[in-house]
Amino acid sequence: MSKISSLIGIVTIFFVSIGVISIVFPSLFSSVFGKFSTNLLPYEIGILGIPVILSNLVLLSFGILYYKKKLPSTISNSIDRIRIFEIPKKPTLIILLIIFSVYIGFSSQELSLNEAEEWGDYAILKSALEIWPYGESENIYVEEQNDRYVRMLLLDASQKIFQNIKILPFVASILVILFTYFLTVQITEKRLAGIIAILVLIQSHTFLRFDTVAVYENFWVLFYLLSIYVIKKQWILSPIFYILSFFTKAFVAPYFVMTLFFAGRTSISTKKKVFLLISYVAIIGISAIVIFSGDTIYPNVIQIDASKFFIGIATFGPLLRYDFLLLLTILPVVVGLTFLRKSHVKEVDSILFLILGTFIAGPILIIFTNFYEILPYRYIPFIIFYAIGVGILFSKKSNS
Repeated sequence: MSKISSLIGIVTIFFVSIGVISIVFPSLFSSVFGKFSTNLLPYEIGILGIPVILSNLVLLSFGILYYKKKLPSTISNSIDRIRIFEIPKKPTLIILLIIFSVYIGFSSQELSLNEAEEWGDYAILKSALEIWPYGESENIYVEEQNDRYVRMLLLDASQKIFQNIKILPFVASILVILFTYFLTVQITEKRLAGIIAILVLIQSHTFLRFDTVAVYENFWVLFYLLSIYVIKKQWILSPIFYILSFFTKAFVAPYFVMTLFFAGRTSISTKKKVFLLISYVAIIGISAIVIFSGDTIYPNVIQIDASKFFIGIATFGPLLRYDFLLLLTILPVVVGLTFLRKSHVKEVDSILFLILGTFIAGPILIIFTNFYEILPYRYIPFIIFYAIGVGILFSKKSNS
């Protein structure tokens, strides 16, 4: 397992480094792999290039000095005290209540916004809801919406029950924040780490931009988080939540590999791990039969072009250009997690693998089809696992 752990750390650092290079030199990969590479300056430094270089040099240097115990003892001891510190249960509940109250108070104002005026794709969603669940359309994009059965069911319910299609997507986003906290605490056994993780998440521009948007809802993210969280508590529910996530958004299809790896690193019995593997194989097989034998559009949109992988990675910086904290610290965070592989946090390998998987899922997707593009909201799982990773870095158990 140590060799696998080392490999995961190295591969994650490699691909994240490529993403960071694409931020520093925005035209580099387009000039090599793009179809319209004429007049591009591959080594022209982007607007965030210098800040990213400086932040990486400072944070990596500081982290290496801390890891090698080369920092002054007062600084090193202060950092250790922060990492060891834990918040008691009652103050934690008060802090969580304040965080959620502020978040809900500010974000709930967006529930009155008209999505038809904000998002062009809302017209497709509206057309799909008008014929849901039994109608058919000659528009392939409308058909694709109605193939996402769980999502359409929930959006239709939000519209009919609350007369506002944005209510249930907003509830899903609130639950995403909550289970980000629960998952971080489950992994680290530190409430402080959970608080840090959700603060990192809710400062994300990308998360806040899409948290109340029905056309780009977070149902799929919530179900996938639940599929991971319940493994230790009630593993049989994991494949159920995963399949709900899949039929909310097919983009989550390759995520089951990360789930199985996460399960392999948990403390559940080998017997349960075997049953979990069998249940995932069975449910994925059933889903494949539904997709390829049923009347869905997915088998008809496959078109392979491996050269688009690096073009996909190059979109990382532009799509998350307002997530400054993530762009400036993602490489130091994955390097720091790699150094923590042998620490008390057993699932640190799992978080590295989840960061890697959610980072390259989009670029892998566009290798196989032209039907989908990499859009910012598809990076929300990546942002969540990055946030959990930050929480882990601030987690250290006291020797006492």
